[in-house]
Amino acid sequence: MKKGKVFSLLLFMMATIVTLGVADKVQAAETTYKIGTDLTFAPFEFQDSNGEYIGIDVDLLHQIAEDQGFEVDLRPLGFDSSIQGVQSDQLDGMIAGMSITDERKKTFDFSEPYFDSGIQMAVRNDNSDISDYEDLKGKTVAAKIGTESAAFLEENKDKYGYEVKNYEAADAMYNALTNDNVQAIFDDYPVLGYAVSNGQPFKLIGEPESGSSYGFAVKKGQNKELLDKFNKGLKEIKADGTYDKIVNKYISAGDEKPAPSGEMKKIEPKKDTYTIVSDSAFAPFEYQDSDGEYKGIDVDLLKRIAEMQGFNLDFKFIGFSAALQALESGQGDGMIAGMSITDERKQNYDFGDPYFESGIQLAVAKDNDDITSYEDLEGKTVGAKVGTESADFIKEHQEEYGYTVKNFDAADQLYDALKVGSIDAMMDDYPVIGYAIKQGQALKTPIERESGGEYGFAVKKGQNQELVEMFNEGLRELKRTGEYDQIVNTYIGEDGAASQENQVDESTIGGLLKNNYPALLEGLWKTIVLALVSFALALVLGVIFGLFRVSPVKGLRVLSSVYVDIIRGIPMMVLAFFIFFGLPGMTGIKIPDFMAGVITLTLNASAYIAEIVRGGINAVPIGQMEASRSLGLSYNKAMQKIVLPQAVKIMIPSFINQFVISLKDTTIISAIGVVELLQTGKIIVARTTQSSYVYLIIAIMYLILITLLTKLANRLDKKVN
Repeated sequence: MKKGKVFSLLLFMMATIVTLGVADKVQAAETTYKIGTDLTFAPFEFQDSNGEYIGIDVDLLHQIAEDQGFEVDLRPLGFDSSIQGVQSDQLDGMIAGMSITDERKKTFDFSEPYFDSGIQMAVRNDNSDISDYEDLKGKTVAAKIGTESAAFLEENKDKYGYEVKNYEAADAMYNALTNDNVQAIFDDYPVLGYAVSNGQPFKLIGEPESGSSYGFAVKKGQNKELLDKFNKGLKEIKADGTYDKIVNKYISAGDEKPAPSGEMKKIEPKKDTYTIVSDSAFAPFEYQDSDGEYKGIDVDLLKRIAEMQGFNLDFKFIGFSAALQALESGQGDGMIAGMSITDERKQNYDFGDPYFESGIQLAVAKDNDDITSYEDLEGKTVGAKVGTESADFIKEHQEEYGYTVKNFDAADQLYDALKVGSIDAMMDDYPVIGYAIKQGQALKTPIERESGGEYGFAVKKGQNQELVEMFNEGLRELKRTGEYDQIVNTYIGEDGAASQENQVDESTIGGLLKNNYPALLEGLWKTIVLALVSFALALVLGVIFGLFRVSPVKGLRVLSSVYVDIIRGIPMMVLAFFIFFGLPGMTGIKIPDFMAGVITLTLNASAYIAEIVRGGINAVPIGQMEASRSLGLSYNKAMQKIVLPQAVKIMIPSFINQFVISLKDTTIISAIGVVELLQTGKIIVARTTQSSYVYLIIAIMYLILITLLTKLANRLDKKVN
């Protein structure tokens, strides 16, 4: 064969080999396997504060996939669901801290063990008396009920002479060790190691007792190539030290110096119960669920901190502005309401450590494909809530991007404006927008969010400092143990609030009524009681001042005139704020919101009733009084027997009208946190985002109520006449 042909043949063979190799790599890189895992089994798989799944299993799997050139579609379904998914061919494999047992080998093929588990002893960092099992004599040792650790302790207690104490949960057991109620604990060693890594002031003693090995699993007889890749990749990352780095990232023996955060410090509360004021409708931080219970990130965090620090809470959900004034006037000891920490607010309030880093984001209608950047806002109208970071941001960049700004007082107005097309885009805090989308709002966020401020727990400056300390200590502990992430992810994680709400469809009037009629009826009842009680008191007070207005005694006429002019000259919302917030600040006497509402409505209505009484009496011909006096009747007798019976008939229509006005005025009292019918509707809107239907239902309820009461009053008027 000629040299040229030999050379050409060699080149062809080399090109073929290279092409096949590249093809193999491309094919391997394009292979994606669906892998199931547990939802929460720290430190093997769990969610971080950003909602991302991390842990030993997750990190190992991704590292092996990268090493072996395949892709992973991770499915956090839970342990049992992952097993079923593999068996039903919905998943290609699973990794979830799964022990390799003979029974499981009948239905699964396992990889080489990637982790050897076991149980281990832990003591406090400052404990130098216990270095092995013999040192446990006379001590108290704890474990969780029903675990291998509990069985091990029971089996060896006579041998080593210790007492056994069992706990149902890990946190209770850890607290017992921290507080020296027990001197040592036993648990699965990776779980203990993870606790140490997250700041628990413990150290692990001795070597772990042998336990089961964990393995990666596929369905028996299937996906052999995946199993081979896992084994090869595991071998590679063990050889280059990557495996040890991943494991040590999550598990610590605690022999090094204690975590800087140390253990939680218990602060001595100065009050048995602290009054905490908050917003009434700021989902997902605080809002009412369909059962009427308040929940949200703020609520859950503070309740858990109070439980850990040992003090009681009395929550008052009265709205953001009302909460600020309540804190300032001494009606509240502390406030948590998604409140941004600003230099201006620091002049009046002391803040705890920031508990949430917020941000603002632009949202448009779901079917809007024209806006994908800020440049696309030119000539458009952008909305935000008054006084927020979003409002400041869009005002600051208005000239840069050439849009028109429109501000709204409340979130429901903002979201409805976007829904009906009166604005083209809106800006709001990103967790609030995310929650609205989960609740079915047809929105999308085409632009990455802007960094925002930090939310903080606040007390009035110079007061309740122990409350701030308790909050800070509890917050640090929640973050150390991972419970903070769990609380946040409940509401804005991948499995957020929408999946936890009542399954009744609240996008229709029927669904809203079915799910919320108890709350609506309760709000209606409070409205009726508020109106009836305040009007009855106003009737008494108004009649007295009305009689003073026509009294022959000048002093009484002046007094009545001044009273009527003052009360009628003050807007009722201002009057409500003064009574609820101003008077306690001046006198130190706290007034409950319902009582403040009754006082406000009573004073306001009494001034108008006084004028009705005056007008009714003056409408009686003056000759009636003159004739009565000429017959020898005293002024009081003449008024009682002659003038008032005629005046009452004239007054009744006006009284009916005033009662209807008082009933409507109850809506103004919602400004100080009284949960009457309108405030109930606002709370429902905050959870469901269905403002149009909710306010339609409330309007119909008011219409029916006022119509019925008016008909009843008219019948009474006819009978009297």
